[in-house]
Amino acid sequence: MKEAYLYKKLKDSKTECDLCSHRCIIEDGNIGKCFTRKNISGTLYSQVYQKFIALNVDPIEKKPLFHFLPGSFTYSIATAGCNFNCFFCQNYQISQLSENDYDIPGKTETPQVIVKKAIESNCRSISYTYTEPTIFFESAYDISVIAKENKLKNIFVTNGFMSREALDVISPYLDAANVDLKSFSDDFYRKNTGGRLEPVLNNIKYMKKIGIWVEVTTLLIPGLNDSTEELKQIAEFLKDIGKEIPWHISAYFPQYKSKIPQTSVNKIIEAVETGKNAGLLYVYGGNVSYSGLENTICPECGNEIIARSGYNITQTSMNENKCRQCNCKIDGVFNAALKYN
Repeated sequence: MKEAYLYKKLKDSKTECDLCSHRCIIEDGNIGKCFTRKNISGTLYSQVYQKFIALNVDPIEKKPLFHFLPGSFTYSIATAGCNFNCFFCQNYQISQLSENDYDIPGKTETPQVIVKKAIESNCRSISYTYTEPTIFFESAYDISVIAKENKLKNIFVTNGFMSREALDVISPYLDAANVDLKSFSDDFYRKNTGGRLEPVLNNIKYMKKIGIWVEVTTLLIPGLNDSTEELKQIAEFLKDIGKEIPWHISAYFPQYKSKIPQTSVNKIIEAVETGKNAGLLYVYGGNVSYSGLENTICPECGNEIIARSGYNITQTSMNENKCRQCNCKIDGVFNAALKYN
């Protein structure tokens, strides 16, 4: 275990964890809502430091990030645990711990070894992903510092519920984030995730403000967050922050405790059109078999800039970061190693 970052010692050996917006008050001998932080005699410890449940090489498009080093590979890491308890969790096998999990699974690796493996795997970045990176913040921070020294980019794939303090600490090393905006309803967040909406919205705004490249994903769940009104609300919110923010609308499939039927292709197509009609420049449909929903289109002339099949780029029509047809600048951080054909 490692002493936690960002917490306060309180009276009677209690601690307040300041890593996420739950701000758990944890009594001596108890654990926080994420089940990964434990108060031992008035000192808060991370129980997942350097204890990784996943170490994989992924296409960056899998995160999904379509406008940040497209066509590159990212070294994806995670520990067990999460600060949300979504009943529809798509990674529940590794994210959902309980207070009875005394022996948290994982393979021990040092930050130096993680960075070394990323470089040896020809990755341009390290992604803190699969589960919520806030709950393994100590590892993420220590790795990100070394990664930056070795000219690797750092990426959070996150539910966006971290504290402002956590963002301020990691921001000098964090280059990009995909934020999971699950709904535009606080009631949805409270009932279905155990979190709240406002901190997520505030963090998306703040990341954009401080220069972190932001893309947003919404998992569309039939009957819960897929109304036309709510989709318009999300699209308008993102447009007001920056119409260049890519919005990924992903189809849901029944997982974990959910019996809700999967999202239809037609609903994804409708949602993509809603985003575009609201004025967003880059809207994508994901997790469905329908050609063209994941292609990047020039917002000026309609030229197909990047064609994708699954996680693979099949064709490009760019000169560096500009549309080859009309010379319009395409928003994002583009991979100089990508072959433009």
